[in-house]
Amino acid sequence: MDYQALFHLMHPGFFEKEFIRDLDPEDVFVEQIMPLSDFDVNAVDIPVPAGVTFGFYQGDLSALQAAVREVDEDWVQYFQKDDRVFCAFYKGKIAAFCLTDSMGEYDADGRHIRIAGPGCVGTVPAFRRQGIGLKMVQLATQLLKEEGYDYSYIHFTAVGHWYARLGYETILHWNYQGILKA
Repeated sequence: MDYQALFHLMHPGFFEKEFIRDLDPEDVFVEQIMPLSDFDVNAVDIPVPAGVTFGFYQGDLSALQAAVREVDEDWVQYFQKDDRVFCAFYKGKIAAFCLTDSMGEYDADGRHIRIAGPGCVGTVPAFRRQGIGLKMVQLATQLLKEEGYDYSYIHFTAVGHWYARLGYETILHWNYQGILKA
């Protein structure tokens, strides 16, 4: 698959956006993809503390936005009423969260494909380093597979090694100037 062409279809004009041009010149980000036909939710065992549950958020928007604010103030704008937000919960509190939205349908490699993915993935600081966020992404990826998507896509991350633990493959590296040569 021509991943560079797919990137530009999915994110037209991305490198002209002011917030991208204003990134630190030293920062390099990656795009990752996983064919969901290859995904096996049981392939990687990710233990989490007892009492952690997972599901879509159905509570008050302000509580969700407060959890997001603990992770990244700039992300709060992306979490709005009626968004599909998959979460990890512990004793009724949000421990981790991610948006789970369609990223569109495209013609690539001579076939029509449907892409979705977890986005704005975050774990509230008090719950980090316990496997909760990774388990949440694993379950969100399984959900996308069950919904019939062909690929799960990770956009704009600096922690590609973390997603790679689940089988996501890095397909592009980029910085504020554009896609970098391999």
